[in-house]
Amino acid sequence: MSLKQSVQNSEEILLEVKDLQKYYPIQRGVFRSTVGYVRAVDGVSFKVRTGETLGLVGESGCGKTTTGRCIIQLEKPTGGEIFFNKEGDRVPVNAKTIKGLRRDMQFIFQDPYSSLNPRMTVERIVGEPLLTHGVKNKTERRDRVVELLSAVGLSGDHLSRFPHEFSGGQRQRVGIARALALNPKLVICDEPVSALDVSVQAQVINLLQDLQEQYGLTYLFVAHDLSVVYHICNRVAVMYLGRIVELADVDELFANPKHPYTEALFSAIPIPDPDNQLQQIILEGDVPSPSDPPSGCNFHPRCRYAQEICRQEQPKLTATEGNGHHLAACHFADQLVLRGIKIA
Repeated sequence: MSLKQSVQNSEEILLEVKDLQKYYPIQRGVFRSTVGYVRAVDGVSFKVRTGETLGLVGESGCGKTTTGRCIIQLEKPTGGEIFFNKEGDRVPVNAKTIKGLRRDMQFIFQDPYSSLNPRMTVERIVGEPLLTHGVKNKTERRDRVVELLSAVGLSGDHLSRFPHEFSGGQRQRVGIARALALNPKLVICDEPVSALDVSVQAQVINLLQDLQEQYGLTYLFVAHDLSVVYHICNRVAVMYLGRIVELADVDELFANPKHPYTEALFSAIPIPDPDNQLQQIILEGDVPSPSDPPSGCNFHPRCRYAQEICRQEQPKLTATEGNGHHLAACHFADQLVLRGIKIA
């Protein structure tokens, strides 16, 4: 049985995000007056169960990475609430509490080239979280670093090396080891393989799955490659222009999408089967600006199913008929028959 199939052993909610917002002010003029806001994240809500991998997908600029950075307080949210289950207590995540939660919540960055300090050795990079959180004994820190490097496929011989001496895949392994240094419960993976060679991506994905099983990790997996998402995730949330437009179990979402944007994303996935090709759905127009989103449904200017209600009223993310765990933000989610995709 795969990890994806066997993870449903817990219904405990580890992370809850409610109406998360992140607006960036637009300032102009000599006095830098605020004339508007870029709505990077505009009312995002979801829950992550202990032990699962929740995928957060969408095209570039939809707010995926900003959502992850707000959760771990690398960006200060404009509004909304975030809660983390710490030993049975529902703890709010904010600027005041994040220091106490830092052991439990870690981040794997997208770019392994810029996320590692080029002036620090691997021993210092991976050992820095341990030193910051009170492990003063140098021998103890070194032993822990060697253990972490071994877990990610490196060895103690790499302790004294600098980041420029490693390949991209090896650097990402160092970043993963650093994220695991404090035995976190939740790891936010911000497109951890998108900057790597295709030949290395599968190795890192398999490593993340092995580490999840070994350490009992929970992942929030930010990505745009839907084939990778299908391979590693249990549930998937689809984002468009700062909002979640669909959320469902991965098999259900791929087989039975309920939002036209999800259908369009699936049609762009290349399938290595000449007898089973989907006609690609070309979305007309450009993605609207998050500083001036359209009225009603954000997707209606590019949606071929849009009707007048879509231009006037913004749909809420609600359960679809026949499946209370499949949520979609579409006025016609229960009426449209959309094409899914089968990935071997």
